[in-house]
Amino acid sequence: MTKNEQADADKAQKPHYLGHRQRLKERFLTDNGRSMPDYELMELLLTIAIPRRDVKPLAKELIAKFGSFANVLNARTDDLQEFGLTLNTITVFKIVVAAAVKMSWQELSSRDEPVLSNFDYMLDYCRTAMAHLDVEEFRVLFLNAKLQIIKEEIMQRGTVNHVAVHPREVVKAALDCGAISVVLFHNHPGGKAAPSADDREVTRQIVEALRPLKIRVQDHIIITKDNYFSFRTSGLLE
Repeated sequence: MTKNEQADADKAQKPHYLGHRQRLKERFLTDNGRSMPDYELMELLLTIAIPRRDVKPLAKELIAKFGSFANVLNARTDDLQEFGLTLNTITVFKIVVAAAVKMSWQELSSRDEPVLSNFDYMLDYCRTAMAHLDVEEFRVLFLNAKLQIIKEEIMQRGTVNHVAVHPREVVKAALDCGAISVVLFHNHPGGKAAPSADDREVTRQIVEALRPLKIRVQDHIIITKDNYFSFRTSGLLE
């Protein structure tokens, strides 16, 4: 067999998708994936989890099923398993999500400026950490005298449309870490960012509970997948 014949034989034995994968990687590295549609970015991620299979059809099916790249990554493990994905593939997805949350948190918490002057960073972190949760979660950022972050704490997890937060829990946590002020934030999985009557009431209760201690509520932010609501910018805080 000649060299050309051997090369042709070797080429015929290689799966057709290997060259396509290489081209995907090269395209990704030109602009870190900004120009790639969701299904191609999903396909590239799947090549890491499933190295010996043409994953383009699977990538398109996932986007069609869940609606977007972000929705696939943030889908519940049970739903992804029901779709047919292995734990190995699901773990790859969740690592990407965890990395995005950690990077966003480090970008926010490492800054020297007051957190309120970094509202876009704070909003980006809130969205990354909470926008795709399927139940309501109530978190608090505790701030020092320079309005820099001391810590974040998840106060409560609730249901798809309700989370119960007791003001005394916020008071205790603020005193424990020596906070001077706080930022409250929680998510609305249902998609509407406007505060409910319960949201307004719990905000009022927390403000009143902290006031005698001279601890100020700087804002209460409600997060959805596509929007947000700020009590401070909407004039609902004193």
